[in-house]
Amino acid sequence: MSINMRRFYRMSVQPDLFGGACLVREWGRIGFRGQMMIEFHDDEGKAVTALMKLHASKKQRGYRAAVAQN
Repeated sequence: MSINMRRFYRMSVQPDLFGGACLVREWGRIGFRGQMMIEFHDDEGKAVTALMKLHASKKQRGYRAAVAQN
């Protein structure tokens, strides 16, 4: 097991109250409270573009997509 295993990185695009969109990023160790950062964008398209770039970067670093469990 690698030293950096058992981590999560969650991203979502959420509308804001002023007609823009936010890219919400959360990360940390699985089972512990993580950190959160919110990036504000003028519209949903720009937020989705930022999400896709970040997704590609995280994929290169070894993160993989997981299906959310309800």
